[in-house]
Amino acid sequence: MHLLKRTILITGASSGIGRASAEHLLAQGHTVIGLSRDCSRFEDMGENFYPVQLDLSQLEGLPEKIRRLEQQFPDLNAAIFSAGIGRFGSLEEFSYSQIQALMNINFISPTFLTRALLPSFKRKNRSDLIYIGSEAALKGSRKGSIYCASKFALRGFTQALREECSNDCVRVCLINPGMVRTAFFDSLSFEPGSDAKNFLLPEDVAEAVSYVINARKDMVIDELNLNPASKVVRKK
Repeated sequence: MHLLKRTILITGASSGIGRASAEHLLAQGHTVIGLSRDCSRFEDMGENFYPVQLDLSQLEGLPEKIRRLEQQFPDLNAAIFSAGIGRFGSLEEFSYSQIQALMNINFISPTFLTRALLPSFKRKNRSDLIYIGSEAALKGSRKGSIYCASKFALRGFTQALREECSNDCVRVCLINPGMVRTAFFDSLSFEPGSDAKNFLLPEDVAEAVSYVINARKDMVIDELNLNPASKVVRKK
């Protein structure tokens, strides 16, 4: 299959789903701009990889930084929003600043980045906006009020944005994985079960990202839900 070589921006590219997506797309010959708070975590990713250090929690500076990136990479025509944080607990266990921080990273920052990218993406012959959501966007869960809210918000945003972009050459896709075995669970009190059928791998999600990026131009993939064969949650 012939693949059109793209220039792709990936947030959270230094680990987990973002890292796996970057490696997968680089192997196909695409150019990848990897955003991370800590670029020292990138090893040699190859000549088509461009690391950019950017703290997505610093919302005020995002539009200007994206404007400069677009000047540096005029062929940029796809973005994968995979950066995210997880925090779980009863609502009263959250401080007000913790609520704001989670919403900023999981919802507000991809919204800001999209707003900054959208005018130029609409001028391209082909553009993709791919958001890594969660199974938490599909059903609220106990001790997940804020996390679920951030993912529900992202899902509603992508649904509305897809309609908004329907007359342009901008495709909008949301990918909702179940539990993926990554460092996401390192700071949490639970994790997926140890059997291979209890979790997804970052590479599984990366393959879904690749499918969307490389899909025929005139096909829009609205939403993909990915799950392990058997869901098991284990307390640490």
